[in-house]
Amino acid sequence: MDVAFVRNWASPELTQTYTEKDTMLYGLSMGYGADPLDPEQLAFVYESGLRAVPTMATTLCHPGFWMGDPRTGIDAKKVVHGEHLMRFHAPLPTSGTVRGTTHVTEIIDKGADKGAIVLTKREIVDVASGTLLATIEQATMCRGDGGFSDSIPAAPAKPAAPQPAPAVPDAQCDIPTLPQAALLYRLTADPNSLHADPKVAADAGFDRPILHGLCTYGIAARAILQLCCDNRPERLARLSVRFTAPVFPGETIRTEIWCDPHQVRFRCTIPQRGVAVISNGIAELRLALP
Repeated sequence: MDVAFVRNWASPELTQTYTEKDTMLYGLSMGYGADPLDPEQLAFVYESGLRAVPTMATTLCHPGFWMGDPRTGIDAKKVVHGEHLMRFHAPLPTSGTVRGTTHVTEIIDKGADKGAIVLTKREIVDVASGTLLATIEQATMCRGDGGFSDSIPAAPAKPAAPQPAPAVPDAQCDIPTLPQAALLYRLTADPNSLHADPKVAADAGFDRPILHGLCTYGIAARAILQLCCDNRPERLARLSVRFTAPVFPGETIRTEIWCDPHQVRFRCTIPQRGVAVISNGIAELRLALP
């Protein structure tokens, strides 16, 4: 890794116009509309009374896979999306023009045998009103790029680990993913062939293409909206997760929640395989709105 280049990397300011069709496409990739008679699902995929899923903001002004640029020196084949956090400052319009810039905020050297973590931040602003809509923070694990420091500094202080969740969740829901979910989602922002081409997936060690981590993230948001927000996007204030395993399109994602006074803790699993795909999930909610 060229540490100086990566540390000073920033995308040019990007401007993107999106339409209601884009909003509906994102909703379809989340599995909304599977029950065409469910008005709560139709609200995210039908122009009459259309609502935008808040996590769609992560697809807007996307900087692309910049770590694949040879100038970074990063071993792109060993890059893994580790953690993702979004703060939702205002409801996302169902269409509009936004601008955003992504920049690196920190690089953490975990050691030659453990890799490095690159932290980035992106802000999405509505051009017409100047309103800050969302802040996106991402931790990317560069597994082949650690050991560049002469001495590894102490890791930054972390907040206290959450208490283990009780064995029985307060609520849960199962959301099936579409067999073609990755093919739909890649049309919204990330066309990485890992999610479409069986040969590329095999070269990466998978027996078939995997679902985008951010599609899994959006489905977790869908579950939180359903279980905790009466499907009102404006009630979701913050959503943070740690990715722990990939999802294969067509699998069912189970989201289990535990309600604390000020936040919701959650995890996502694939019951068929008995694996957790999202851990350390935290959602912060706004009080019920009129």
